[in-house]
Amino acid sequence: MDLILFYFLILGFAVLMYVLLDGFDLGVGILYPWFDREGERDHLMRSISHVWDGNETWLVFGGVVLFAAFPAAYAGILSTFYLPIILMLFALIFRGVAFEYRFKAHRSRPYWDLAFSAGSAIAAFCQGLILGSIVQGVNADQISEASWYWLSPFAILTGFSVMAGYALLGASYLYMKSRSRIQQHAAHLAKRLLVIVMLAMLTVSLWTVLSSDNIRTRWFDGLNFLYLSPLPIVSCLLAFLAWRGFNNNAHEVRPFWFVAGIFALGFTGLVVSLFPYLIPNQVTIWDAAAPYSSLKFLLVGILIFIPLILAYTFWGYRVFSGKVEDYQEGY
Repeated sequence: MDLILFYFLILGFAVLMYVLLDGFDLGVGILYPWFDREGERDHLMRSISHVWDGNETWLVFGGVVLFAAFPAAYAGILSTFYLPIILMLFALIFRGVAFEYRFKAHRSRPYWDLAFSAGSAIAAFCQGLILGSIVQGVNADQISEASWYWLSPFAILTGFSVMAGYALLGASYLYMKSRSRIQQHAAHLAKRLLVIVMLAMLTVSLWTVLSSDNIRTRWFDGLNFLYLSPLPIVSCLLAFLAWRGFNNNAHEVRPFWFVAGIFALGFTGLVVSLFPYLIPNQVTIWDAAAPYSSLKFLLVGILIFIPLILAYTFWGYRVFSGKVEDYQEGY
């Protein structure tokens, strides 16, 4: 396999793992204000306190792969989206500090509650904002003239869509990890969010197809739509199965995996639409790639660290499997 294509697949894998894993714990933070009875917020934070920092490993790993394997794209993306990236990092920092202090705080606990929920929501929105701007295409020449050029209606819509998607992942996770009222409330929120997310995916997809000739050609030229039709069809099927799963707690784990499948299919559709570009209509993966000597040197670290990260991620989730009350707080 071409090394450049291999690193593109590794980058995509890292992004997908981050979205699925950190997505649900950011989603728990987004849902945080909707759980305000005695002990509920303690339960929510305890449900992710043992995994949230490990989940963010994939963000760091994806950034390293982008920097080392595709330096031109790294420079273009970070310089263009400097403000939302910095805002996202500050939100993640305040959110992380909230884990440290909330369990020990008394009078200041409401402030740490706010740091946790607001940090989660802002981080998710910024990620969606960056994604929407990249998909829509930002002219690097114009960004120097207007620093807010990337703040478009489409990017804002994508930002709120990602927030809704992460909240859906969070509700699915709480449904799997909780009992009694919290589980029922999570199922109630999840069904509403499922409808919102599917409508948001439809709206974003149609907007993208109508506004981009290249993406429209990719999907509808010749028999392309026939070949790609399983992506939206299976997504709708998974949404239906997830809805049914939230009404039947006999299989509490399944809805989370159905929702994760919707995200995976949506991500696949995004890759299909944009490939081979990392920055649409500007930089392809071959334009952005580092020299082959650098890619070969990086390969050693990739082959060591991917199995290592996967191993401790699997082990962590295995140790803390089951309901939240089945184990002591692991923090």
